[in-house]
Amino acid sequence: MSTPFPLARVTGHTDHLLVVDDEPTVRELLRTALRYADFAVEAAATGQEALDLAAQHTPDLVLLDVMLPDMDGFEVIRRLRAQPRSPHPGRGGDVPVLFVTARGDRHDRLHGLHLGGDDYVTKPFDLEELIARIHAVLRRTRGEQTARLTVADLCLEPESHHVTRAGQTVRLSPTEFRLLHFLVSNSGRTVTKSQILDNVWEYDFGGDPSIVDTYISYLRRKVDTSEPKLIHTVRGIGYAIREPRR
Repeated sequence: MSTPFPLARVTGHTDHLLVVDDEPTVRELLRTALRYADFAVEAAATGQEALDLAAQHTPDLVLLDVMLPDMDGFEVIRRLRAQPRSPHPGRGGDVPVLFVTARGDRHDRLHGLHLGGDDYVTKPFDLEELIARIHAVLRRTRGEQTARLTVADLCLEPESHHVTRAGQTVRLSPTEFRLLHFLVSNSGRTVTKSQILDNVWEYDFGGDPSIVDTYISYLRRKVDTSEPKLIHTVRGIGYAIREPRR
């Protein structure tokens, strides 16, 4: 982990972060660095303490370790996601979660994302990169307030983050919604993995393209559960969402 200083300060709206880690040195490092970057920070050492603080203070984002003394981070995110949805995107059961953990094998990464994690960073991490990822998650969670978007019987309400397919509500994590929004906004066009990473994950430093495949599979399980299928793989290029051929 790099030294927390110097880091560029960010002015404007103060976002409230909840750091969950049982290692006192890591908690203090993150608390100091993130406050210096103009975030308001609460910290928890156990899963239950994290759940209690999240319920009391409704953070804008949770930085969550997997290895905790009372319950693992996967159980924490399960309980967070089971909370009622908020009318404000990114709150309540939809609060963005960024895993920050030493558990970095592919199975753990995919498991964390499958449970609704919005990003997954392994220790040791670079603080400036971590802060860039926090800003990227917050940007895509809030999204753009635009008019309703439709493809066939799929409907997106960007302002409320409400999605329906054939009139049935489809519940998506903030990142899943952002990905679907990007695909629908480019309906009928093929978008590459690089374009998806740039527009959905907003990485300025490059990202792992496999995360795109992972999230496309999540969307298919939720959106393409019946015919006609709307999400298509264009081999060697990327993905497209389009109206079914008549």
